[in-house]
Amino acid sequence: MNSVHFLVTVPFDLFLMVVLLRFWLQAARADFYNPLSQFVVKATSFAVNPLRKLIPGFAGLDIASLVLAFVVAFAKVSTLVLLFGEKWDTGAVLFAGVLTFIGKALQLLFWVLIIRAILSWVSQGYNPIEAIFHQLTEPMLRPIRKVIPPIGGLDLSILVLIIGLQFLQFLLMDLTR
Repeated sequence: MNSVHFLVTVPFDLFLMVVLLRFWLQAARADFYNPLSQFVVKATSFAVNPLRKLIPGFAGLDIASLVLAFVVAFAKVSTLVLLFGEKWDTGAVLFAGVLTFIGKALQLLFWVLIIRAILSWVSQGYNPIEAIFHQLTEPMLRPIRKVIPPIGGLDLSILVLIIGLQFLQFLLMDLTR
């Protein structure tokens, strides 16, 4: 049954992360013409565009993408509950959907930070992926750099943010037990 769980979970998780990335790209006002941005928009527009007709944006935020992300998280949990014959409890499924939503958002941020750190070590010259990751993460890293400036040319802000993210993920797991 683990293989079936894996096959069901992976498509939901990947699509959920792409939808969350779409929201994040728009919230950060990242470069729309970047190849990664174009991929994200094209991969999600079939689902986000119809929702935008029903759900308007608010304060420059794409609320339709957030609603879609929650619907995907809810659909993932619902599919797993129904597939594995567990008892359906609407409150529990909604709660698990919210936790899935938050967990995947934290996981997405974690991986973007890791990829940004690795690309900073190996890239030479301009890299469009590195540029978009810089636009996404810089607003979170800048306040950390004000407290902990680079030491000997080594920027520890990404490490501090990753440790904070790990703490939040462990806290989230502790709260769900």
